[in-house]
Amino acid sequence: MLKDQKLNKKNYIVLFLIMVIFTVLIVLFFYLDRENRLSSLIQNWGLRGIFLSLLLMTALCMTPIPSEGLVILLLKVFGIFAGTLYAWIGSILSSLIIFYLARYFGKSFFQKLITPQRFETVDHWIREKGSLGLLIARLLPIPAFAVNYIAGVMPSVKLWPYIWTAALSIIPYYIGTALVYVGIVQSTWIWLAIGGIAILAFWGISYSLNKKSKEGG
Repeated sequence: MLKDQKLNKKNYIVLFLIMVIFTVLIVLFFYLDRENRLSSLIQNWGLRGIFLSLLLMTALCMTPIPSEGLVILLLKVFGIFAGTLYAWIGSILSSLIIFYLARYFGKSFFQKLITPQRFETVDHWIREKGSLGLLIARLLPIPAFAVNYIAGVMPSVKLWPYIWTAALSIIPYYIGTALVYVGIVQSTWIWLAIGGIAILAFWGISYSLNKKSKEGG
């Protein structure tokens, strides 16, 4: 028991350090890209730049590390519409890979990253309401990679419901993030307000559903 607690503490410390390093790198990119030289360089790579961006987004979404920083970077490099689209595609690709990893390796592959409480919460929604429950579970304040893994190891969850719920559930949050970014960059307070309200509404729905889940359990 004590050994597991020490291991979990070590994992959290490593995760925190990775998040700090990742944040510093994002900030450094924006600092060096003040005149859009780095953005132009990546854009000039053409399909290679897009492929690299999708690869980074896919890899990041497969970890517990929040992807918002990379989403903002993609918005900076490729613009609002293309940046949001690439972030969305990367998120879907990560979901698909996790699905097959979970099916192939089973519970042991991610068991140290998923708490029993999160597993039970997602399991409750899926078993009770099927595909609609999976969609609701994706709106809970639980990391997307965790929901992807939990749903992936459940034999009752088929590939199509798994994918469309993953693709649909992330759209409001990415749109809200893009609107906030537009509001900040262009000093357009109306878009900043709309984006902020959209994200707050998303969080509000998440916590409301989470509270309902706990009360129902």
